[in-house]
Amino acid sequence: MKLRLCDGNEALAWAAFEAGCRFFAGYPITPATSIFNAMLNILPPAGGIVLQAEDEIAAMGYCIGASMCGLKAMTATSGPGLSLYSEQLSFAIGSEIPLVVVDVQRLGPSTGSATKGADGDIQFLRWGTSGGLPVIVLAPVDAGDCFTLTLHAFNLAEQYRCPVFLASNKEVALTRETVDWSSMERPAIIDRAPPRADRPFLPFQPLPDSDVPGFLPLGDATLVRQTSSTHGTDAYITTDPAVISSINERMKRKVESRVDRFSYAQAVIEPQAETMIVTYGITGRAARDACKELKARGKPASLLILKTLWPVPEELIRQQTQDAKRVLVVEMNLGQYVTEVKRILKHKSVEFLGQMNGRLITPAQIREAAIG
Repeated sequence: MKLRLCDGNEALAWAAFEAGCRFFAGYPITPATSIFNAMLNILPPAGGIVLQAEDEIAAMGYCIGASMCGLKAMTATSGPGLSLYSEQLSFAIGSEIPLVVVDVQRLGPSTGSATKGADGDIQFLRWGTSGGLPVIVLAPVDAGDCFTLTLHAFNLAEQYRCPVFLASNKEVALTRETVDWSSMERPAIIDRAPPRADRPFLPFQPLPDSDVPGFLPLGDATLVRQTSSTHGTDAYITTDPAVISSINERMKRKVESRVDRFSYAQAVIEPQAETMIVTYGITGRAARDACKELKARGKPASLLILKTLWPVPEELIRQQTQDAKRVLVVEMNLGQYVTEVKRILKHKSVEFLGQMNGRLITPAQIREAAIG
């Protein structure tokens, strides 16, 4: 056993290092800045690179360039910075560039309250880029999750050649707690696959039995083309509707059709419960306490804490809620993910508990809403 006192941001930084991240660029912003500080302490002594960009737009550009050259890259920001990332993220999605992007959410809108948490970016993470193509978003509950889900995030970015987001928030990021470092779940590290050597290289030609192209870095012996415009498998710009449709459908399919392989969640099913609480992030901790209290009072409720938010793990949600007559969705906003749960569970009673005022949702609030 190796006990360690750390917060979510520190755990996340060390996980990035273990995953093979050797490039970090960012711009200071509360409450994500301590990720920057941790990476500054970790990466340079190991031969890695840390850059403070002049703004968030440049930070994302640096990360894209580093990833295109073959490095595993990460950046971290909060809501206002995420807004500035938007166009560069569209480029990373369309050009299939592996990246890990940490959004340590704080209370918005706009500058909001820098020292207050919320989960107000959930829909923005999915829909905040042009084109509407799907992205992967994972949501940690605590420092342990920050470690394990960061390893998964890098693996998914490499495996599917796409940006992967970690939807943390101020409380998850800055709450210090004791973590047993030696017992942390550590998935095997995955690196991006090279193209087939027995055929001419095409930058966006998917590998056999895959929707993901093989990767070659810029500066390699083989010419590698990139463009932010619509393109074919050869990376040349095209306006051919058939080619554009094929590429976009493939990029959509490579993420959405495989969500069951990375539908991370924690479920506690109470056989006698009629109500299931569905939540994510820091609110999952309050929900766990609420469920313990409800069970002690003889009014048990089941619990589903989602750790994969996008693409929506629809099959997981259906399976876990199949015996529930009533579903209560709890989130620190005015109602964002609840719309997805209602879409999936059209024939169930789906209710909502939420707030966006800088305060955490308490176990007592959840308990009262669950009792109804």
